[in-house]
Amino acid sequence: MGSSVEKVEVLIAGGGLVGLTTALALDSAGLSVMVIDPLPFERQLAKQFDGRSSAISFANMRMLDALGVKARLGKNTQPINEILVSDGRAEDGLRAGGPGPIVLHFDRDELSGAGAGEPLGWMVENRHMRMALLDEARSRGTISLLPETQIQQKHETGAGWMVALSDGQQISCELLVGAEGRSSPLRQQANIRTHQWGYDQWGVVATVTHEHEHQGIAHEYFLPEGPFAILPLAGNRSSLVWTEKPASAKYLKTCEDDFFQAELERRFGAHLGTVTPSGPRWAYPLTLMVAERYTAPGLALIGDAAHGMHPIAGQGFNAGIRDAAVLADVLAATIRNGLGCADATALTTYEQCRRFDNASLLAATDVFVRVFSNDIGPIRHLRGLGMGFVDAIGPARRFFAMEAGGGIGPLPNLLRGELP
Repeated sequence: MGSSVEKVEVLIAGGGLVGLTTALALDSAGLSVMVIDPLPFERQLAKQFDGRSSAISFANMRMLDALGVKARLGKNTQPINEILVSDGRAEDGLRAGGPGPIVLHFDRDELSGAGAGEPLGWMVENRHMRMALLDEARSRGTISLLPETQIQQKHETGAGWMVALSDGQQISCELLVGAEGRSSPLRQQANIRTHQWGYDQWGVVATVTHEHEHQGIAHEYFLPEGPFAILPLAGNRSSLVWTEKPASAKYLKTCEDDFFQAELERRFGAHLGTVTPSGPRWAYPLTLMVAERYTAPGLALIGDAAHGMHPIAGQGFNAGIRDAAVLADVLAATIRNGLGCADATALTTYEQCRRFDNASLLAATDVFVRVFSNDIGPIRHLRGLGMGFVDAIGPARRFFAMEAGGGIGPLPNLLRGELP
């Protein structure tokens, strides 16, 4: 082990989407940042690594714009102009194609106030987002990026942490940030308990090309086994998030192309013409996870290390972005007040700001899954009435659209498009 010690204010464990976003936010707040990840960054950029796409809320895209990331995404973004939500039950228990009799319709033209003139959100493939985040981080020259590196040992020094990395380097830092995902080693080492449960559902993810233009319209059909989402991507392509029982999802991942095509067409419908799967398929279990605490002395958890949710509302990465925005605001104010970035009051403020928002989102997501992932007659009738009621009331539609876009309530600087 080398004898020299590198000093940074914040060491982020995890260089995925949330980890890199947090690094850029904290760097913009004037903190010195290092990011480590056990994988080579280039491996995470390959399409085979992650075929998923993310729906980015309009407020979060303001933040990515302020951080220089949106410009790097270029033509790889697709605005969401409309969202059509319908109950997908058909006579045979499967969607036969096209919207159901009751459709909940959100339109970007109805947004007002802080969201006026913006799309409802943006679709970005995760691999393109990783590339843009990584390019921006590398271009700054102020963020240390260490791939294929993990924390081997660490101990508190009274002024922060002394960390021994797997490559032999020693790092002195004030604050550790856990961004390693749901199995976060830093969270486990801090003895922070989690509560989690599964939904007996798996998500199948695939990209398809189609004959007709999607016009920036996202569709979500609620089928008895779970939601089936068609999300517009750049070009005549869409990302599918297809929820099924575990055995069915595993089979759909590996089945013959002809069978997958037939099952896809039964659910997708003909509104976009001929549909053809493009690229690999992925399948993964859908669960909910929440950490009892987001912080410990000298430690902050962000993203899936603190909370993980069902993709029904497309809010997983969005919640992580908002974590990063609040953490950057809190730490910037703390530094301006002459305190260290691991100040206990600052970490408490971060946790309090994020816990209520995330808890509300987790609860709403859980209720949505349980209400919409079934074919029980009375519940189906009530949810239809609820969708019809919201669709008929303009202010209600606009409120839900603004809430999903992150435009409700006091916003941290980055979500307003301003630096911390």
